[in-house]
Amino acid sequence: MTGTSKKIIIFNVKKPERTPLRSNNLRLDGQITEIGHITGQVRHAEYSTAYVGLTVSGNCIRHQESAHRVQKYKNREVKEMKACVFTEYGPPDVLRLKEVQKPIIKENEILIRVKAVPVNSADTLIRNFRAVTPKKFHMPFLFWVIGKIAFGISKPKVTILGSEFSGVIDEVGRAVKNYKKGDEVFGYCGPRMGAYAEFLRVPKKGVFTFKPTTLTHEEASTLPYGSIMAFNILKRIDVRPGQKILVNGASGGIGPQIVQIAHNHFGANVTGVCGTKRIEYVKSIGADSVIDYTKEDFTQNKVEYDFIIDILGKLSLSRCKKSLSENGKMLFISFKSLKVFQMLWTMLFCKRKAICVIVNEKVEDLISIKEFVEAGIIKAVIDRTYPLEQASEAHRYSESGMKKANVVITM
Repeated sequence: MTGTSKKIIIFNVKKPERTPLRSNNLRLDGQITEIGHITGQVRHAEYSTAYVGLTVSGNCIRHQESAHRVQKYKNREVKEMKACVFTEYGPPDVLRLKEVQKPIIKENEILIRVKAVPVNSADTLIRNFRAVTPKKFHMPFLFWVIGKIAFGISKPKVTILGSEFSGVIDEVGRAVKNYKKGDEVFGYCGPRMGAYAEFLRVPKKGVFTFKPTTLTHEEASTLPYGSIMAFNILKRIDVRPGQKILVNGASGGIGPQIVQIAHNHFGANVTGVCGTKRIEYVKSIGADSVIDYTKEDFTQNKVEYDFIIDILGKLSLSRCKKSLSENGKMLFISFKSLKVFQMLWTMLFCKRKAICVIVNEKVEDLISIKEFVEAGIIKAVIDRTYPLEQASEAHRYSESGMKKANVVITM
């Protein structure tokens, strides 16, 4: 746009618009941040959030919304927040603390001031996803392809990690009725990520609920995903009091919750398998017995279990067959395609079953987890905490093999 002073609307566009605004009918979607006058040439705009429509026609910019819409947004300034961002895949050092635009919520969304977020396996996996080959990936090839498309092949599309959180509601949209500013909540935002930041935007129907009153934010942040997974797994296999369960991988993100819910809620006899450094941790959360896999192979101890739950998919049904009771079941939380075929085969022809587990996270399950926590069925254990600016150190420690329990980033 050239010539004399023209009234324009300065706005934020969803994706950087690198082309000069020369089109006779170029539509840009953005959120108004300022109304004023300008002379000279408008070359491009490059911000981040989309809300309002504009049309460029010749040398005029016409606003397509009503006057009250302009009035509503003209005084809304673009605010920033601190976030831990990564723009390339790699080691922990790719994580950088930056100022980014604070989310602006819609009427059916909630803005949460994040207080704590755990470092979980999804965070470390996605941070270096370029190096994850189909062979290294813990799920079938199709899932790997979907992951590459969703998260980016050569560079990350999701640039702020963090899928679990605990925090305080800072703002609610007009359509939100069950929550208000100041409510303490915890939850799971899934592959959208975004919790490594001061503020997180979530839909009103997202997987979050009120934080357990008995936990700190740091403790509550470690529970959502692992607990939802654990509860669904145990419901699916219909665990009964006195049945024997072995959990291979009892000290990670899901295993500890299986141990606690199976023992404290369902009344099962639980054996946890983990490394030497985490034996005391697994004992402290209620395991009836603990096996150090560096010193003992449970498949050789002649003990039969009603259920063997393999968190990381490192076991096989053939190896564990003698460790299962006559009608025992082996559950794989991580699995390759071969295990899917084993599941189908055993469903048709075998007494001992292989089961590949996929869970759909629901807010109703998280509400049950909150009740379990407040009843003393589940507790959270933290090894170390790091401030947001030391997120790279938190990742480095989490991947070092030295951690004994949960690692949490605080705001």
